[in-house]
Amino acid sequence: MGSDFIDTLILTGKLASATTVSLLLIGLPTAYALAYSRSRIKVVFEALICMPMVLPPTVIGYYLLVAFSPQNAFGKFLENAFDIRLAFSFEGIWIASIIAGLPFMIQPLQNGLAALPVSYKEAAYTLGKSRTTTFFRVLLPNIKPSVITGVALTFAHCIGEFGIVLMVGGNIPGETRIASVAIYDEVQTLNYAVANRYSLTLFLISFVLLVIIYSINKRFRISSAIST
Repeated sequence: MGSDFIDTLILTGKLASATTVSLLLIGLPTAYALAYSRSRIKVVFEALICMPMVLPPTVIGYYLLVAFSPQNAFGKFLENAFDIRLAFSFEGIWIASIIAGLPFMIQPLQNGLAALPVSYKEAAYTLGKSRTTTFFRVLLPNIKPSVITGVALTFAHCIGEFGIVLMVGGNIPGETRIASVAIYDEVQTLNYAVANRYSLTLFLISFVLLVIIYSINKRFRISSAIST
């Protein structure tokens, strides 16, 4: 295997890992707020979070590219104030991947928290536990399958993301050329052997992640049935 192939896979893993960690940090408090909020405007936030699942990635990518452009207010502000240019950079595709991966992390976490009995929270509060302690010591341990599902789905989705990454980052080797973009590039140049290696690698990673998700969820359901 050539160094370009390895470097592309490493960059893909770096992007997927950074995106997954970022979304886990964002997703936990967001999912908690959505799961227990009674606000009428909650549905608006839920709809916005799920937009990446229904919108073509190129649409999101286009608007992000416009926003990141130094010719527009936000991009110009970043360049003038912090000397940062997000378009066609790793940081740009990282932010784009976070936005595209929001529903894949937040939905499993929100569903897991919403499915927990209210008595868990009430018992913790009765014992004088704070909301933070209740979340990390009581609620979070009981939604492990949801956390693992969110992490695995986010990682798998990120390594397979194509449209939004290509729109925002282009195809710059060592900077924005991840595996999904490389597959498209190799097919365009009729280099099917390398495209097949990339495709097979992504297929195996996605398959292993799905097997892990189903195995853990099955084990959790069995242990829950035994305990009850």
